[in-house]
Amino acid sequence: MLGAIGLDERQESAYRALVAIGAAEVAELAHRLALPEHDIEAALRRLERHGLAAQSSSRAGRWVAAPPALALGALLTQHRHELEQAELAAVLLAEEYRAEVGEAAVHDLVEVVTGASAVSHRFRQLQLGAAEEVCALVTGAPIVVSGRENTAEEEAATRGVRYRVVVEQEVLAAPGGVEELATALGRDERVRVADRVPTKLVIADRALAMVPLTGADTEPTALVVHASGLLESLYALFDAVWRESMPLALDRRGSVRSEGRAEPDATDLRVLSLLLAGMTDASVAKQLDLGLRTVQRRVKGLMEMSGVTTRLQLGWHAYERGWVARDAPRGGVRPGPGR
Repeated sequence: MLGAIGLDERQESAYRALVAIGAAEVAELAHRLALPEHDIEAALRRLERHGLAAQSSSRAGRWVAAPPALALGALLTQHRHELEQAELAAVLLAEEYRAEVGEAAVHDLVEVVTGASAVSHRFRQLQLGAAEEVCALVTGAPIVVSGRENTAEEEAATRGVRYRVVVEQEVLAAPGGVEELATALGRDERVRVADRVPTKLVIADRALAMVPLTGADTEPTALVVHASGLLESLYALFDAVWRESMPLALDRRGSVRSEGRAEPDATDLRVLSLLLAGMTDASVAKQLDLGLRTVQRRVKGLMEMSGVTTRLQLGWHAYERGWVARDAPRGGVRPGPGR
């Protein structure tokens, strides 16, 4: 936990032990931590340089811990300052780069990454740099990084980055495929399955994308796409595949199962038709004799069912799926089934 302020595992263990017992000699700490005395001596010297420990003034040979709130607080303040300076330097370097390059040419919007190591590093960097969402299309044959090797996914998800992933059916049949998907679903990632996906693809925050240029028989090469019309096209591709794929979920035994393609019920269709006619949630609730929260919950369910994030996208999806008719009469809304 204290690695962020420059302590290794032994130094942190020594400090925690000193905090717990108040004061101790090197031999006592070595016995308590089951470490060689010379390692404990080195750890204490490092803690002393950090201001986290000091030799006792009242008894030679004993070490005492500095108060955590005071000592750690000072170190955290120092590291925050260093981080702020690094962020400022990054901003200045970015401005300097833009000033030097001028208007971005086509080759500035894309970069070609060649070699398994370089592709793997860029793939990890893209995920760890995401702040909000990572979208991915996954084929059955990994070229550089398998799902089990993709440790960046867990790190990003732990930070709160949302994942939306579409996998091919082949992934479910691969050795360990179900276990990997179960782990992802356990992290609250949203996973869907399709018979086939058109290409491997990963998009971070809708600002950066990575797509392979070569297959498994040649040296791995990938294209990294920055914000541009091409990136928007790649995101549209992902969105289209996501809408047409089937959700996966965990059953009570923790196994992965397909939920099938969900369809709205009669009340959902009535709510949707009235909303597309321009009525507000409150008006729809009154018209259908439903609670406002019920209407809003059904709209949210329809959006999740469709795999969309806005009501505008929901309307487009509803027309494409045939949930509502494009030629509804102007004099009123065509009722849904069962009305």
